[in-house]
Amino acid sequence: MPLGSSLFLIAVGAILKFAVTASVAGIDLQVVGVILMVIGVVGLVISLFLIYGREQPPGPPAPPVEVVERRPPPRY
Repeated sequence: MPLGSSLFLIAVGAILKFAVTASVAGIDLQVVGVILMVIGVVGLVISLFLIYGREQPPGPPAPPVEVVERRPPPRY
């Protein structure tokens, strides 16, 4: 889950938990808000771990250097 999606879920969950006072029959919006915030935080932690937690693999090895000796042509 990308960082933006995680932050969006956290924001929507916080709005449902703290700002919405309406009630819907059969659904507790505050509980839905808490669930969305928890899912967003878990996604944020996983995203940050995937971005910063892994070590960058080493680059390709340097090509071998070929040493060529140039000598003047022999004199006859």
